[in-house]
Amino acid sequence: MFFVDTLEIEGLGNRSYLAGGPDGAVAIDPPRDIDQVIAAAARRGVRIAYVAETHVHNDYVTGGLELARVTGAHYLVPADAAVSFRRVLVHDGDEFDVDPAAGLALRAVATPGHTPHHTSYVLAEAGRPVAAFTGGSLLIGTVGRPDLVEPRLTEDLARAQHASAHRLADGLADDVAVLPTHGFGSFCSAGQSTGTATTIGAERHRNEALVKDVDTFVADLLAGLDDIPAYYAHMGPLNAAGPAPVDLTPPAPADAAELARRLAAGEWVVDLRARTAFAAGHLAGSFNIEAEGQLATYLAWLIPWGKPVTLLAESPDQLAAAQRELARVGVDRPAAAATGGPEDWLLPGEHPRTFRRATFADLAAALAADGDGHGGDGGPAPVVLDVRRAAERAAAHLDGTHHIPLHQLHRRGTELPDGPVWVHCAGGMRAAIAASLLDAAGREVVAVDDAFTSAAEAGLTVVTA
Repeated sequence: MFFVDTLEIEGLGNRSYLAGGPDGAVAIDPPRDIDQVIAAAARRGVRIAYVAETHVHNDYVTGGLELARVTGAHYLVPADAAVSFRRVLVHDGDEFDVDPAAGLALRAVATPGHTPHHTSYVLAEAGRPVAAFTGGSLLIGTVGRPDLVEPRLTEDLARAQHASAHRLADGLADDVAVLPTHGFGSFCSAGQSTGTATTIGAERHRNEALVKDVDTFVADLLAGLDDIPAYYAHMGPLNAAGPAPVDLTPPAPADAAELARRLAAGEWVVDLRARTAFAAGHLAGSFNIEAEGQLATYLAWLIPWGKPVTLLAESPDQLAAAQRELARVGVDRPAAAATGGPEDWLLPGEHPRTFRRATFADLAAALAADGDGHGGDGGPAPVVLDVRRAAERAAAHLDGTHHIPLHQLHRRGTELPDGPVWVHCAGGMRAAIAASLLDAAGREVVAVDDAFTSAAEAGLTVVTA
């Protein structure tokens, strides 16, 4: 009897898998912190015989090379992937005995599209396919992005995605489980995935690549592509070179004087606390990216690559979890860290900074009070800033607002006119990050911590596509 254990990498919106039988298993697309994969194998009492990569990843640092070294497993990597380490070259149709006694074998299926060398793996029991590990090929309702390798290849890869999705659907029965790596919030997904489980049969009826003709699919796919997280440019080279083992030992502790020195030097000091706590009191000059959210994605996207980062956390456990998550995207070894709260991080005589949080109803009231074009108290008029991505804004936005996507704000914040900045996103998380960036730059800011769906209910004018 076979098993498949799913390892959720929630902060990145990805999944890894451990699959096999009583005596042998394969790890598919493992994260950099391999201890969780080893622990999953230990719980099963099974030996990891193979480690398999579907492609050279663009959104996280793989743990595959280190996992294969530690366990002695064979490291399966698509043959056409340009990498700098020893591995088993995988070609289309190759088969690997994961657990011979249980009749479990893994077959490689070339599925180019997300990358030119992308390969899916089909697990078969006694010759019958039972699961397809589709990486960044066939996702839930959509496919992986085709624009992460080289702009000149994007359209060709989009067409390849369509063909690869049909190859999987045509070659597998309806009841075969589809187990993708991407599509659970990852920016590697070309569209919005819905649900957490699917099969080949379900995808036949709903997947964009399987229900649209190739030309329509490609046109729609290319039209829907949005900005690529900046740190993706560094993931491929790291993975191709062979990532170093992860180091999760605690960073050096920083006292108030050390924090002040790092801030004065222009380094990034990132407060991991909840946005409500940050708004109520924080260290001047620090930024807020909540630990409970997409910490790795947004910190790695926003920070200049290689810039020292110091972490502020409520507890050692929160700090350790954040360090683990950041290591998955190559943000290794924080320069320093401190735990506690603002009272522990301020120099004697210093006071915490604060800013307001508000709802869309509060924003509507502020704009109504500003009917003459001046602030309700006679000061500058409110500046309303939308920090969502371009595709979100194109679908619906507030009339008369400014737009700077969050990932561009650090270099474009000076474009905003004078006045208190009311910043919003779709739900509050990105607005809080943006508010912290503007607050650190000395702007008066109000973070709209509310769902965008509440804007029209509050009486604000929403312009739709």
